[in-house]
Amino acid sequence: MKRCRVIGQVVTNSKHDVLVRRKIMVVKPVSGGASQLALDSLGAGIGSSVLVSESGIAGSQITGWKNPPARSVIVGIID
Repeated sequence: MKRCRVIGQVVTNSKHDVLVRRKIMVVKPVSGGASQLALDSLGAGIGSSVLVSESGIAGSQITGWKNPPARSVIVGIID
């Protein structure tokens, strides 16, 4: 799990079925490193400090799919 800051939101014309009604956010690790995309079903906004999981099980639990088309998922918003 990584602590990240949300730096943007992805807008798409079409999405995989499992991604409908879920936001795709651009997050950057606080400790440094490359930005990445993460699924958000918690309602994080740009500038939010979040916890991001890269485990497959987190994506499965959030989406309900065994093999979701997402590697990173926002699993918590830090106050």
